[in-house]
Amino acid sequence: MSMRGHVVTDLRDQLIDDMKRIFGRDGKRIEHALAVLDYAERIHSVEGGDSLIVKAAAILHDIGILEAERKYGSSAGKYQEMEGPPIAEDILKRYDISVEAIDHITRIIANHHSARDIDTIEFRIIWDADWLVNIPADFPDADDEKRYKIVNKVFKTREGYRIAKELFIKS
Repeated sequence: MSMRGHVVTDLRDQLIDDMKRIFGRDGKRIEHALAVLDYAERIHSVEGGDSLIVKAAAILHDIGILEAERKYGSSAGKYQEMEGPPIAEDILKRYDISVEAIDHITRIIANHHSARDIDTIEFRIIWDADWLVNIPADFPDADDEKRYKIVNKVFKTREGYRIAKELFIKS
């Protein structure tokens, strides 16, 4: 593994620690972020993109949720998209990460529910990884036809789509 690979791995672990500190005892949100990270790493290994941006965005994508609940009494996606980027930026500035990378990561966080203002491979990977984790929770009673429609509508990478078909479509 290259030196850069070690740096990304070390940073990955540090960002996980930062995320856990912010979420505190909220095991459900920690587990969600780690599951998104796992899928993001799997998709990234096939689709490519910047490893640092994928890992940091996956770990921090929901980092604004507690602040959204505090300020607005809601964890709705639009509030997460508003509150997450400044928190993520504060965390990321502590590390040796370029301004451009921080901007890219925070743009992913600012759009991870709406897909409004960004369409990079790193964004598409996070989008798909989050959907892979959310489909069972958000659509627990979906029949095969409903799952088929969701999978065909939302996935933005070939690998994310492949994993979704494997997990959610029985045929």
